[in-house]
Amino acid sequence: MTRPLDGITVVTLEHAIAAPFCTRQLADLGARVIKVERPGVGDFARAYDERVQGMASHFVWTNRSKESQTLDVKHADAQKVLAQLLERADVLVQNLAPGAAARLGLSFEALHEKHPKLIVCDISGYGDDPAQPGPYRDKKAYDLLIQAESGFLSVTGSADAPAKAGCSIADIAAGMYAYTGILSALLQRGKTGKGSRIDVSMLESMAEWMSFPMYYAFDGAQPPPRAGAAHATIYPYGPFPAGDGGTVMLGLQNEREWAAFCKLVLRQPELATDERFNANSKRVARRDALRALIVESFQPLSSAQVVERLEEAQIANARVNEMHDLWSHAQLKARERWTEVATPNGPIPAMLPPGANAAFTPRMDAVPGLGQHTDAILRELGWSPGAIEKLRAEQAV
Repeated sequence: MTRPLDGITVVTLEHAIAAPFCTRQLADLGARVIKVERPGVGDFARAYDERVQGMASHFVWTNRSKESQTLDVKHADAQKVLAQLLERADVLVQNLAPGAAARLGLSFEALHEKHPKLIVCDISGYGDDPAQPGPYRDKKAYDLLIQAESGFLSVTGSADAPAKAGCSIADIAAGMYAYTGILSALLQRGKTGKGSRIDVSMLESMAEWMSFPMYYAFDGAQPPPRAGAAHATIYPYGPFPAGDGGTVMLGLQNEREWAAFCKLVLRQPELATDERFNANSKRVARRDALRALIVESFQPLSSAQVVERLEEAQIANARVNEMHDLWSHAQLKARERWTEVATPNGPIPAMLPPGANAAFTPRMDAVPGLGQHTDAILRELGWSPGAIEKLRAEQAV
């Protein structure tokens, strides 16, 4: 079986989430990903928690199918090892502090002449292009800070207080754009024979994802209000309580669905043409009054009965699941989306990547221990046992 990125080698100086999430997806497609980590401590995400058989939840998620090579990249001999790795690499990915890669001689400009086919992907908080540094280039950037800077917090949460996303959405956004950028750069190299530089900014990634609320607030208009778990600009669209204490999430998209909702779910067909609610903008403006009517109608019903009526009316709906519900989700089980991967602490369940391709199965190899592949990689590069021992003695690896 051939995978799309078989034969592609990625060297990555990465930590936390954005770059590791990007490179794990490259590994899913068959790329060899050599993860360069600091000797003794490694990627600091290894120590975020101990939730998965003593390992960090973030780390096991974003680092399967990689090889871990420890290097003190400031040590002269370690720099020789890194130079050897880059001679064989197709892609270099890094999300070090702004300017750190350039100081190590790892900028695209410094590498391109020697390695004209090498693709360099730089991931940063605010953009790291020397030609367009911007006033924020050197600011520290963490996921929550970018959620704030991008305006995401201003439209998320309740009317009383903003709320962050429950997962690392800014890191994920940047990781996805880095991943797709690298795929496009590989295609471009196939046409031109030359590598290119990809400059991924967490802020710009989130700003793209924020385009709907930005346009909604176009030319000084009021932005979408924070509406908790409900949709800010479409109604009814959100969670509603049933009489048994459960919560049902539902969403209406158009007037045809509104009429069906009134007739088959609320059993009040006259509401469909009620002047107070006969357009989405009117329903949004009078959401409190309409919510009271819906809650009253659902009060005699169990969650299952509400869902049954919604299904009859072909109204989109969902359960408000918790994490244990997701682990056991019937749809994921029926579609056989779970497998196992090895780790230093034993096998763990892992979800197959989205977007199944019938031509190949994704690579689902082990999560590496810190420095697990160091000696094997050094031997592959031609280092003798004595030279490897010297590197260890000098704490270069």
